[in-house]
Amino acid sequence: MKLVHDPPIAKKIRKMQQRVRWQDSLILERKIDQTRLCLEDGQADEREFSFLVVGDSGSGKHKGHNPQREVAELMLPHHQECRFLLHTGDVIYLVGSSEYYHQNFIQPYRELLVGGEHPKKVAYDDMVFKLPVLPVPGNHDYYELPLLLSLLSVSTLPMRYILRSRLDIDIGLHGSGVGNAYAKAFLDYLQRFRLPGELPHHLDQHYTATTDTGRALAYKPGYFTRLPNRYYTFRYGGIDFFALDSNTFNQPQPLPKTKKGDSDRQILASRQQDLEREKMQIIESSAKLNADNPNEAEQLDDFHYKLSQIEEIIVDIDKQLNTDQAPQTDTEQLDWLKQRLIASWHNSEVRGRVIYFHHPPYVTEATKWQQAQTLVIRSRLRGVLDAVAKEIGALNQGRPLVDLVLNGHAHCLEYLKTLDTGHADANINWLVCGGSGYSLRRQRTEGADLSETWGNEERLIARSHLFLGRNGQGSHKRRPYSCVRIDVKGDERPQFIVRPLVAEWYQRQWHNYELTPLIL
Repeated sequence: MKLVHDPPIAKKIRKMQQRVRWQDSLILERKIDQTRLCLEDGQADEREFSFLVVGDSGSGKHKGHNPQREVAELMLPHHQECRFLLHTGDVIYLVGSSEYYHQNFIQPYRELLVGGEHPKKVAYDDMVFKLPVLPVPGNHDYYELPLLLSLLSVSTLPMRYILRSRLDIDIGLHGSGVGNAYAKAFLDYLQRFRLPGELPHHLDQHYTATTDTGRALAYKPGYFTRLPNRYYTFRYGGIDFFALDSNTFNQPQPLPKTKKGDSDRQILASRQQDLEREKMQIIESSAKLNADNPNEAEQLDDFHYKLSQIEEIIVDIDKQLNTDQAPQTDTEQLDWLKQRLIASWHNSEVRGRVIYFHHPPYVTEATKWQQAQTLVIRSRLRGVLDAVAKEIGALNQGRPLVDLVLNGHAHCLEYLKTLDTGHADANINWLVCGGSGYSLRRQRTEGADLSETWGNEERLIARSHLFLGRNGQGSHKRRPYSCVRIDVKGDERPQFIVRPLVAEWYQRQWHNYELTPLIL
């Protein structure tokens, strides 16, 4: 039985466009850029600033400890010094249901919210942030419940009792509504305006910032804190930030209808069946454990981790086996990124560039490093950067096209740097920040070096310099949850100082510490 369903890419795009009334005539006549955000905090022109990054935070029940809240408390001493918080996606688990926002977002991050001293009174679709929170959607923020599971969820005997499972898999009563809960929580949900005059008044009130690409939404901390779209850009301290929705360009090419393709399809289908059997064994084994016993509670936590890991692998296999329709990709968003990066390089006011999105192109976490989605995201981003490099020529004077790429999805904290990839993504800094609350994962046994096959040889293309994830065995198992503070220094060419903040759950106690900063 599948626990989650990932909607088709075309449906995700269509639904999200409807929610922001993409290119509505009232928006076009006002020359509004629906992908531009201006952070109006009175400090956006200062060259040195700091910000926080979290990812894959959104969940989950843990007996006796709350990793997400612990990470949130790690950030509290930094709130006054940091200008904003970037979230790399997967705000809510297991599906991005509205019913989990209070437990998995509002309660843990209450200090960031206006009215957060009374979190139960804060509506998930009416949040206003004191410290700007600027997320991108993760795959779980789009996930739906399969039809059969939906029926079981609303029945008088929920699935966990039917299967005698003691695992709380956070399925709730409904799914995300194809990202609807995320949109209501964070986007400027223009679809809600139905009466004459409502939309024009709202646009004239909040889309007041003047930019070189048109009028833009003014993000005002403590007053109006909505995002214009599922992907967007903003400039702060001379740095251009590009926030992407990678859920709409992560569809792998289907396996070819050849003898080899048929063989690969059979192997994947067989592996999928094995994973389904393993999943059911985990659920059945959990029925024998007592969550009130600390040792068995730890086992349940491990089962929860394993179950979510298996489900994501099954979804990845599904994407490869899907041959009923041609592969879908969000060419409009990718072309937007290309054009905005080109414009950024031609703008003398811009001194650096940061891209953040959910699925990492480079990672050594055991479950993600060679997934089909990882490889196709890498290919699609390379295509964009190669096109940008061709267009700008020598304008970058040997500098990487992007100073830093931030991702989530892999449940760890990892810093990698690409080498000579043969593409315009060479020599870039990649930071995976996906260990902020959900079950952590281990590093792959193959080690820190990533290679690709070039012709008949293997070539080293990237190296991991820091990996922080689940490690150790038995009573020596360590779970280091994390977030990062990034300090931007320098003038013409910015320097990024990454300060990892860690809350480690070890032997049923929290141990908080800060790692040696990375200077990028």
